[in-house]
Amino acid sequence: MNIAFVDGQNLYYGLKSNNLKLDYKRFRVYLKDKYNVKEAYYFLGFIKNEENSLYENLEKAGFVLKFKAHNEHMVGKKKGNVDTDIVFVIMKRLIEDPDDFEKILIVSGDGDYKRLVDYLIEKDKFERILLPTRERASSLYKIMSTKYYAYVEDVIFKFKHPN
Repeated sequence: MNIAFVDGQNLYYGLKSNNLKLDYKRFRVYLKDKYNVKEAYYFLGFIKNEENSLYENLEKAGFVLKFKAHNEHMVGKKKGNVDTDIVFVIMKRLIEDPDDFEKILIVSGDGDYKRLVDYLIEKDKFERILLPTRERASSLYKIMSTKYYAYVEDVIFKFKHPN
């Protein structure tokens, strides 16, 4: 079984830039069926009370939410930067529970994960990185073998939000 780590802001804004919306429940089923994902962690930058329905929908869809705490004076003023949190959690799992999963799947177009991806490939612990869209994907991934990446925009019809 595999584990997925979703950079929530990167996924959301990447798709939004192409006027695409996800049905998170269908997306979670897709991750399970296509990539054998048993656990899917969805990392978010900050909490706003107005977003409670989003958080509830993500949890109902089967995602485990991980929030990045921000100074109360910064809430709403900057996007959440969850890159280091995701890298830390993945590395911790590799050290503490390496036999608890087969491979890691990352959902993000952010080039900050490239060194982690290279390391996971070297250790045979990498499944794939799902890049939200071509235009918002780091060029660092486009030089890799296509067996290591795919675009969410190419398969979004399977889990597109009905609205």
